[in-house]
Amino acid sequence: MKKYREIKKGIIPAAGFGTRLLPITKAKPKEMLSVVDKPIIQYVIEDLADAGVDNILIITGKGKSAIENHFDRNFELECKLKDSGKYDLLEKIRKIDSIANIYYTRQKEQKGLGDAIYCGKEFVGKEYFLALVGDTIYSENVVKKMLEVYDKYHCSIIALERVPMELVHKYGVISGKEVEKGIFEIDDLVEKPPVEKAPSNLIITGAYLLSPKIFKHLEEIEPGRGGEIQLTDAMKSLLSEEKIIGIEVNCKRYDIGDIEGWLMANVEIGIEKIPRFKEYLKDIVNK
Repeated sequence: MKKYREIKKGIIPAAGFGTRLLPITKAKPKEMLSVVDKPIIQYVIEDLADAGVDNILIITGKGKSAIENHFDRNFELECKLKDSGKYDLLEKIRKIDSIANIYYTRQKEQKGLGDAIYCGKEFVGKEYFLALVGDTIYSENVVKKMLEVYDKYHCSIIALERVPMELVHKYGVISGKEVEKGIFEIDDLVEKPPVEKAPSNLIITGAYLLSPKIFKHLEEIEPGRGGEIQLTDAMKSLLSEEKIIGIEVNCKRYDIGDIEGWLMANVEIGIEKIPRFKEYLKDIVNK
C-alpha cells in the first residue's frame, strides 16, 4: 500500500464574502455558484474523494448554510423524484450525499486564509492533510499528483503554476531549485509581491498538502499583508524545520474569484460537457 494512503483528511476554506462577485454573492456563497451542472465546491470535494481523501472539513462563515444543505439529504425531493419516475436525477442527488464524510466549522472572524486553515487544527491532529480553496477548479485531479509526490518526498507539497510576470502581484510566489522536471525544492515564499520584487513567476495556486507543524507556525506569525494571517507567511516559517516541495501543474486552472473567471469556467467546461455548446458559440460569434 502506498504511503500517501495515510492521508485521509482535507480542509476546504469557504468562509470568504466573495466581494469580487457581488451582487451575485450577496445571499449565495461563491463556492455554491454553478459551473455548468454543479457548484464549484462539489468539483473540489470530488477531487479529494476520488484521491481517497474522504474526511473533509469545510470552514464556513455567516451566510454559508447553502453549502451544508447541498451535501445533506433532501428526503422530500427524493420522494418527489421517485414518485415521478425520475430515477436518473434521483441517483445524481443521492451520489452527492455520499461523496465523502463532510464536517463543518465556522471561522468566526475574517482574518485570512491562514486563520481559516488554523480552524482545522483539532480536526487534523498530528496528521499530514490536504487543503484546497473552495473557489478553484482544475481540469485534472491535482490532488492525486500531490499525493504521488508526497509519497516520494514525504514533506509538505504545494501546487504551482507559471504565469506572466505582470500577474504575480495577485498571488503568493515562490523561489526554489528545480530538482526534477516540474518539481521544485522551495527556498522562499512571498505573498503578492510587486512585479519588480517577485522571485519568480511560479505562483501558489491554492492546493496544499501540509505538515501538521504548520499550525505551530500559524500561531506564531504576525498578521501579514492586509492585516491577515497569511498561509504563505506560515509556510515560509515552516521552511526553517521542514522541506517544502512545489509541483508545477500542467492542466487548466479555473480561478473563480471574479465574474470573468466564473464565465470562462462555464464556457470552457460547458464545451467539454455539452457537445452542441461549442457549435452554438461558433454560431453566435459568426452572426
